[in-house]
Amino acid sequence: MSHFAKVEDGIVVNVIVAEQDFVNSLEGAWIQTSYNTHGNVHLGQDGEPDGGIALRKNFAGLGFIYDSTADGFHSPKPFPSWSLNSTTFEWEPPVEKPDNTVEGFYEWDEEITNWVFIETGDLN
Repeated sequence: MSHFAKVEDGIVVNVIVAEQDFVNSLEGAWIQTSYNTHGNVHLGQDGEPDGGIALRKNFAGLGFIYDSTADGFHSPKPFPSWSLNSTTFEWEPPVEKPDNTVEGFYEWDEEITNWVFIETGDLN
């Protein structure tokens, strides 16, 4: 069995697991997607690259966009300032994210187009 995404007007509206023969009987555009493909890399069961063939850049999720020219899926744009990496088909911020620390994590702030540190203690 394989995963298939139903695409309407370039947007993924459904994802199913089915046999190819069943999908062929369905109406609409159903495009195969791979649960093991992320960032245009095929990952093994351990979550590490395994040298397998990546299928359509990323595993399709509901609301994802299918680019027929590039034959790939990507998530909706998270922020206006971010750009789509044409190789990985993942969104990238204009400023690299700092590493999270034990004391907190970083969250994107579109207003200042930069990362803001959130202390874990501030979450209470």
